[in-house]
Amino acid sequence: MEYPARRLRRLRRTPVIRDLVAETTLDAGDLVAPLFVAEGIDAPRPIASLPGHGQHTRDSLRAEVDRLVSLGIRSVILFGLPAQKDATGTSAWDPEGIVQVALRDLRDDHGDGLCLMADLCLDEYTDHGHCGVLLDDGTVDNDATIDLYARIAVAQADAGADVVAPSGMMDGQVAAIRASLEAIGHHDTIILAYAAKYATALYGPFRDAVDVTIQSGDRRGYQQDLRNRREAAAEVLADVAEGADMVMVKPALSCLDIIADVAQLVDVPIAAYHVSGEYSMVKAAAERGWIDGTAVGIEHLTAIRRAGADLVLTYFAAEVAEALGG
Repeated sequence: MEYPARRLRRLRRTPVIRDLVAETTLDAGDLVAPLFVAEGIDAPRPIASLPGHGQHTRDSLRAEVDRLVSLGIRSVILFGLPAQKDATGTSAWDPEGIVQVALRDLRDDHGDGLCLMADLCLDEYTDHGHCGVLLDDGTVDNDATIDLYARIAVAQADAGADVVAPSGMMDGQVAAIRASLEAIGHHDTIILAYAAKYATALYGPFRDAVDVTIQSGDRRGYQQDLRNRREAAAEVLADVAEGADMVMVKPALSCLDIIADVAQLVDVPIAAYHVSGEYSMVKAAAERGWIDGTAVGIEHLTAIRRAGADLVLTYFAAEVAEALGG
C-alpha cells in the first residue's frame, strides 16, 4: 500500500538526500563568537559559569581569534573589562580603553578578513552595573546615556570596528549613534541594534564573565518584558527607522517566536544571541553525561536559524564550527 506521506520518508532515506533537501543550513560563517578582554591581568582567567571561555589578555585574545579563524569563524564581538569603573563608565569611550586597543590589535592581525563587532553599552564600565547614567532616584537618564553611547560608537569605529552593537535598549540610541558616526565620516560603520532584548534570568553567567553586579534595582524598566510579544515589533521598527543596519533578538532559544515575527517584519539581517544561560545549561547537563552537549548545541543553533536568524552570536561557535568541519 502506498501511503501519501511516503514521499517524505523517501526524502529522508540517506544522509546525502537529507542534506540535499534540507531547508536550513548551519556553518561557521553563520556564527559570531563573543569574546571577553580584560585590562590589567597577566594571564587568561577561566569563567567557571561559562565552561570553555575566559577573560582574555590582549595576547591571549589574539591567539584565540587566530584559532577561531582557522575554524572558519570570521566574525567576533568584543566585551571589555576595564581595570577601573566609575558612575558614567568613562573608559568605554577612552581611545586607550581595553576594547579599543583590542580592536586595533585584531585589525592589524586580520585586516578585512575578520568582521570585528564591539558591544556598545556602559554596564561593564559603570560601578553601579546599569547600562546608563543614573538619576538621583536610581533610574536611568535616557538622554544623557545616549549622548555617551554616541561617544563610544566613535571610539569603536576609530579603532577599527566594522559593527557597533548598542545593547542598552535606550530610546533613540540608534539615531544618536548614526548621527555621531556620520558627522565624522564613518559612513560605512554598521549598527547592529539590540532591538528586542528581553529582561531574563538567562544572563547570569554573562554577568560573571564581565564582572557586573547591579548595585540596586534591575533592568526591567528598559529591557523588554518577557511576557510581551507585540512590543518587539515596535522596538525593531523604531530601530530600523533610526538607521539600524541589522537588528538583534536576545535571548534566542526562548524567543524563537520573536525571531520568526521579526523575519516577516523587516528586510534587514537578523541576529540572535544564544545567551550565556542557554549555553551553560547545555554544558552543565553534558558534564553529567545526560546529553551530548555538542549535538544539542548544533540543534539549538539550527533551530535559531530555522526560525529566521541570519547570524547567531553563540558561545558554542568554536565547538560547533569544529564539529561541522570548519
